[in-house]
Amino acid sequence: MTADLAGLVARLTPARIAVIGDVMLDRWVSGRVARVSPEAPIPVLEIQGERSMAGGAANVAAKAAGLGAEVTLAGVVGDDPEGRELARMARASGIATGGLVTDRGRPTTVKTRLIARHQQVLRTDREDRTPLHRATASAMGRAAREAVEGADAVIVEDYGKGALTPGVLREIFETAARRGVPVVVDPCCGDFTRYAGATVLTPNLAEAAAGAGMPVDGDDRLETALRRLVEMTGAAVAVTRDARGISLLRPGAERVEPIPTQAVDVFDVTGAGDAVAAAMALALAAGLDLAEACAVANLAGRAVVQQFGVGELDLARLRREARAVTGPQRKFVDRTTAAARTAQVRAEGGTVVFTNGCFDILHYGHAQLLQEARAQGDFLVVGLNSDDSVRRLKGPGRPLVPEEQRASMLALYPFVDLVVLFDEDTPLELVLALRPDVIVKGGDYRPEDVVGGPEILSWGGRVHIVPLVGDLSTSRIVGRMAEEGS
Repeated sequence: MTADLAGLVARLTPARIAVIGDVMLDRWVSGRVARVSPEAPIPVLEIQGERSMAGGAANVAAKAAGLGAEVTLAGVVGDDPEGRELARMARASGIATGGLVTDRGRPTTVKTRLIARHQQVLRTDREDRTPLHRATASAMGRAAREAVEGADAVIVEDYGKGALTPGVLREIFETAARRGVPVVVDPCCGDFTRYAGATVLTPNLAEAAAGAGMPVDGDDRLETALRRLVEMTGAAVAVTRDARGISLLRPGAERVEPIPTQAVDVFDVTGAGDAVAAAMALALAAGLDLAEACAVANLAGRAVVQQFGVGELDLARLRREARAVTGPQRKFVDRTTAAARTAQVRAEGGTVVFTNGCFDILHYGHAQLLQEARAQGDFLVVGLNSDDSVRRLKGPGRPLVPEEQRASMLALYPFVDLVVLFDEDTPLELVLALRPDVIVKGGDYRPEDVVGGPEILSWGGRVHIVPLVGDLSTSRIVGRMAEEGS
């Protein structure tokens, strides 16, 4: 996937999303374990806190609402305090809950996780997975049809709790087909033929293996399984593979499309699949291609697994993830592209930081300067003297490292967002083109001597000076090398 991820996120627009499926209440009971029960060889959890969040399809709805969608939720709850609490939470997130059907003979599904030192000790589930009563199933079918009628895209969340009967699924797929809106299905284990009529399925590896009835270890076996699922359903299949991103197979395609991601430190995988489904539906509603939608979904999954619990998701987090996974080769851009990117950052309320230099032989002092520069705002642009500019400033023996290599080395730093070459003797023209909010220079400069300083002050920006680290400088390093060589 070579598309500009930030550009894909920028293409997301507010849409009407119907989320239909198994809703539940997620609870976390946290505390400390300091002793073993005298009654049995089990730890005793001393409770210190409790919290609840919307789960299942309700969590997907919250994720979609966080991304700016107008969301309608359809599902089944019990006539109990937990069902009413779940509905209140959904409404507080701006979600329309008219599609929630109350079944007096069925409890609201509640998952309770007992946590000690950020680790799950035990999970308890209160649920009823028996088939819906006829009246409830009929009401659920009507609620699903009405939700799809007003939607630009549909998400079907199947947790195997019973809300998605064959009749309900038929209402969803037939109404969506008539209206020409995409349907994203987050499937449960079992018979995937029930999802025929979907646009794309988003199983994880375990779900894909269960649905295809075969192991998926190894790329060859995975491709065979995906082809089997495509044949069963007529839908595209986008299987989520954790740190390996998404593998996408479309109907009629000759090969599986890998949609890579970049690994992060995973704090909690709860809710990652929900985030993927929400982001994919919003992307498809905005007219993105399936592969592009998968790339956006990867960003959503990354954002959530770095948080505790089901996590929160919004466009700002997606934009941050897009910047975080931008490869070094995409950081080295021309002046026009840089100006467009910085304008976008400012439009989103971010602070643009600028620094510049030759950066010929990178050293510790450079790294400290760049890190502190990035800490002054949200987006750091490094102006880099071209080879010709360096020769005019430093003499015919410089630079020691050509501009392409210097730019590539700078782009490897995670705290550098863009690298832009300039051929002039000073970066003034680049500063005027980018209009940064902060200019950062090393301690060998006084604020009044910084090129672009008066200009940035004129539009309300500031100049920040970073103290030097000892006597580190490229010129001194080169001088010492020459002395030792002689």
